[in-house]
Amino acid sequence: MDGTLITCESVTEGHPDKVCDQISDGILDAYLRADPQAHVAVETMVSQNTVMIAGEVTSREQINLQSVARGVIRKIGYVRPGLGFDADSCLILTNVHSQSPDIAMGVNKETAEQIGGGDQGIMYGYACRETPELMPLPCVLAHRLCMKLAEVRKSGELPWLLPDGKSQVTIRYDGNGRPGRITSVVLSAQHEDIGAGIEAVREKLYENVIQKVIDPALLDGDAKIHINPTGRFVVGGPAGDVGLTGRKIMVDTYGGIGKHGGGAFSGKDPTKVDRTAAYMCRYVAKNIVSAKLAERCEVSVAFVIGGIQAEAVAVNTFGTGALPDDLLTQLVLETFSFSVADMIRTLDLRQPQFQKTAAYGHFGREGFGWEKTDRAERFRARAEFIGKRLEKVPKAATSQTPKEAAIEHLIWKAARELEEEREHAPKGSGAFNSTDAFAVKDSPLIKNCKPCSQRYWEQRRENS
Repeated sequence: MDGTLITCESVTEGHPDKVCDQISDGILDAYLRADPQAHVAVETMVSQNTVMIAGEVTSREQINLQSVARGVIRKIGYVRPGLGFDADSCLILTNVHSQSPDIAMGVNKETAEQIGGGDQGIMYGYACRETPELMPLPCVLAHRLCMKLAEVRKSGELPWLLPDGKSQVTIRYDGNGRPGRITSVVLSAQHEDIGAGIEAVREKLYENVIQKVIDPALLDGDAKIHINPTGRFVVGGPAGDVGLTGRKIMVDTYGGIGKHGGGAFSGKDPTKVDRTAAYMCRYVAKNIVSAKLAERCEVSVAFVIGGIQAEAVAVNTFGTGALPDDLLTQLVLETFSFSVADMIRTLDLRQPQFQKTAAYGHFGREGFGWEKTDRAERFRARAEFIGKRLEKVPKAATSQTPKEAAIEHLIWKAARELEEEREHAPKGSGAFNSTDAFAVKDSPLIKNCKPCSQRYWEQRRENS
């Protein structure tokens, strides 16, 4: 990886695709605010001064979609009629109907604890130690540049800026996968035709945006700075390009550094595992990295439509893990639940919060349940316990692998605790259910380790 160049991009909230993402998520939030159990899948398209909203919604409440869309557009900053797209004069077309009964049959189960996934697919989450946000450095810098563009536009610091814009950052990584110097920065910002010339525009953008975001110490001596490379960016936003929901999935996630399963997020309620499972994977990966069990971590899951639980869960630490990846995977299964209902509850996904995610990335910003690191200490304690057991396993004295030996010890510990609880429970108190002593057999650790499962049941038979 020595000398490898890695590039990430971001776009502003006024980019046509991001306008669509924010409208779709604004509608989702409006439904969740009125009906937390609503099923929503809404897509948006913008072209010139026209907005088209389509999708499937099942809810006991009615929402004024046009009002929501105009409010989102106005908040972004498209308020001047002369720009070719504005909140008050745009034509809004809607075609929203109820969810397909065939899909609903898989999602709606008998109880709230048996929510089925709204689709099949593979979802990924990623975290790394490159930044305090536990995100890739070029991704974080690209987002900060676009956020700064919006800040100086809305504050009036650069009053001639308009809502559309993009950024891109390239960084050279060393042979150990660590980020080094920035080799290239690209910043494109829509602006009024101010007549001052492109060089004046570039100078102001460099001084008020790039210099405020990029530490000069990070810039390579030959770093290239590209500001409005075409020389003019007056026509922009939906007046210049068609926008669609879900067309900026790498901007939404990890800039292409972490994998993406392909399913977009915006406009989808939490029963859609494209979104919920991706958030859960980020939560798990971030807790693993926060616990200092890996420098980089990618968590992946797979779901089948209607499935209550994930079909598969895997952890990849790219050789940086404190424990083997397969053992970390087993610990993840012991620490986190990947049922659809549990993921929604753990991350508090019935709350209206999604419009805020629809610009500047869904990950790396505080205030969301999937960005918490509240499981890191517990996860680290478990890993350290097993790590110590691995160190004590005599290599030549057992036919078990280190993983099997460590997992077996964990099983015996759980079984002993259950036996002690039964011994000390007052007779007839109901404090201990005799079937609890066997509950440990349902642990994913036992199910996924055949030798440990066999040893457990052999011991149970001997003790009986």
